[in-house]
Amino acid sequence: MNKAAILFAAVLAFAISPLIVDPFTGYDPSAFPVLIERHPIQPAGWAFSIWGLIYVWLVAHGLFGILKRPEDAAWDAPRLPLTLAALIGAVWMPIAAMSPSWGTATIWPMAIAAIVAFLRCDTSRDPWLLAAPVAVLAGWLTAAASVSTGILLAGQGAMSPFAAAIAMLGLVLVIAVPVQRSRPRMPAYGLTVLWALVGVIAANLADARTVAILAALGAAIMAAALVWPRRA
Repeated sequence: MNKAAILFAAVLAFAISPLIVDPFTGYDPSAFPVLIERHPIQPAGWAFSIWGLIYVWLVAHGLFGILKRPEDAAWDAPRLPLTLAALIGAVWMPIAAMSPSWGTATIWPMAIAAIVAFLRCDTSRDPWLLAAPVAVLAGWLTAAASVSTGILLAGQGAMSPFAAAIAMLGLVLVIAVPVQRSRPRMPAYGLTVLWALVGVIAANLADARTVAILAALGAAIMAAALVWPRRA
């Protein structure tokens, strides 16, 4: 099998994994030494609907690649790290359901592989089929890995929920701003991070307004990273 075929098999397994394993609805609060019913770093539930877009777009990416660009160098460049991210993603849900620590430990390699894949994408070639779906996956995993870490830190008592939320909002920006600025012609990455930050804002407006305000500040910084390189 060539790289295109292997990637297509991996993204297909990734996309169908929610259909064959129990859906992941978040870490069980009872799995932690410190019982926290709601973590302020976690976005509102509707934000997770982006997974549907990610699955469909990645399958379209893989199918187009295997049919139309099987030996294309520009399409080959991100295939190895994207395959790794998809393979981890295909088994991530049962791992996360079993252990928040292992869920966090495995989501970071998945996120890093997705970011590397995005950084390898040529944003001038078939941009909305090559780079865009990879960008959305990388953007969401940037946020999701930080959220998972924040929940783990607070649940283990290493930080308060508020401190973990602030630290992870900062971590998202430390990663996302330079990644987006390195690929100014593909805004899908930054827009996905913005989606996650808006989800955090919405989740905290009622009872954790300081976190909501800081998430809004983070969203403004992310928006500036999207707009400023284009103006420059």
